[in-house]
Amino acid sequence: MNFQVTVLKILVSYPDGFASMAELKRDMAILATSGREWAERTARMAARVQNLDIFSQKLIERVNGGWRITEEGRAVLDLMEGRPVVAQLPPETNESASEQGEADQASRNSCRRGER
Repeated sequence: MNFQVTVLKILVSYPDGFASMAELKRDMAILATSGREWAERTARMAARVQNLDIFSQKLIERVNGGWRITEEGRAVLDLMEGRPVVAQLPPETNESASEQGEADQASRNSCRRGER
C-alpha cells in the first residue's frame, strides 16, 4: 500500500478535505487490511507521479491536530486517477466560431430529419 496516495484518498473523502489524526489512523488501518487490490491500486497511482512527496510538495497541510488536502493535492490526485484535465484552448476567431456554429446547426437539423 502506498502511504502517500492513501493519505490523499482518505483526505479527499472528508468534508473540506480535513481529517483528524484519529480518523486518518482508523481509515488507514481499514485500507491496510482490505486486501491486495488496494495496495496494487495505490502503487499504480503512485507510479504516475515521480518523486511523490505529499509534505514537501504541499499536497497536504497540517492543521489543528489533523491534515487537510490542498488544491494542489486534489490536482495531483486527479492526475493519478487519470481524470481528464480541462485544457485552456485559444479563443476562436469570429469566423471559425461562426463556421462551427453553422456545422453544429446543420448536424442537428440532419439528426431531426433522421439523416446520419
